Amino acid sequence: MPLSQDGQEDDNWRKANYSLNHGACAEIASGGGLVAMRDSTDRQGIVVRYPAGSWRSFLAAVKLGDLHTVN
Repeated sequence: MPLSQDGQEDDNWRKANYSLNHGACAEIASGGGLVAMRDSTDRQGIVVRYPAGSWRSFLAAVKLGDLHTVN
């Protein structure tokens, strides 16, 4: 399901496999060339969107332990 303008479709949101037992973590959803992130404990709250390419660069930097080089 594509991400809507308000980013509230629950079918598209997913949490990390390593999230805490009480569910407090970030959730992400993708669609339309964007990756959106929200607080899993405040699903009606703020949704932050990033271009998909920027998100992939961020994840690559995390995996390399090289966050200081992300622009």
